Amino acid sequence: MRNRFILTPYFLDQHLPGLIPLVDRDWLLNDRPLPEGSQQIRMAAIYERLAEIVGTAMKSGERPVSIAGDCCTSIGMLAGLQQADISPSLIWFDAHGDFNTWETTPSGFLGGMPLAMLVGRGEQTIMERAGTKVLPENQVILSDARDLDPGEQEILADSQVTHLLAVQEFFDHPLPGGTVWVHFDTDLIDSRQAPAMNYPVPGGPSLEDLHSLFRFLAGTGQVVGVSFSSWNPDLDRDGQTSRVCMDLLMELVQDKSGDPTASSDS
Repeated sequence: MRNRFILTPYFLDQHLPGLIPLVDRDWLLNDRPLPEGSQQIRMAAIYERLAEIVGTAMKSGERPVSIAGDCCTSIGMLAGLQQADISPSLIWFDAHGDFNTWETTPSGFLGGMPLAMLVGRGEQTIMERAGTKVLPENQVILSDARDLDPGEQEILADSQVTHLLAVQEFFDHPLPGGTVWVHFDTDLIDSRQAPAMNYPVPGGPSLEDLHSLFRFLAGTGQVVGVSFSSWNPDLDRDGQTSRVCMDLLMELVQDKSGDPTASSDS
């Protein structure tokens, strides 16, 4: 199974052209004019197109690797997997919970809500317009989320989502059976090592631990899709954050031979 890299150069509904230089040969660029309307309508238009690309890749025997400027793009990834009749377990790596709803959010920021949306909580306009079906909470593992808002923390604790406080817990925690989709928000990384983040959070796992974990996940053969929420390219003047984050992504999507273009089935 070859990797199909897909770049969506947006932060929510705002164009993020600083990501476009990442595009390599054979990558697909999900970039088109957006319709007039609310932020939700504009975002859903992005994710509808992403879902088509992801679904086509899966049906062609490719593994979709979606790179975008925020975590809400995961809605399009799930819709595309579902178009290919895949109902994966989700492992979500993030410094934040992304589990706010309109009732719990202190800021009204949609970028703090995507995981809640995916499991059917709170805002559902984007999910419905993108054609994304709700993912059961007991199919989700959230790792780290060291920065939670009070209301968010409360509903997460009452949910069926498994919350692993440290990435090292994965080595002692049984992985779900069947197919796995991994979502990786790069603000998970310690901000001293990857500083070009919109919402940096002190602390976090070491790069050594993340490389070990991503090698482990890659070696399971269970990962059928990866979504990746990037750094802010306008803040990354020396390219350090880009290098650190892309090295981790390639660790996650390479096969045992170290080839990031293919999995062990190729």
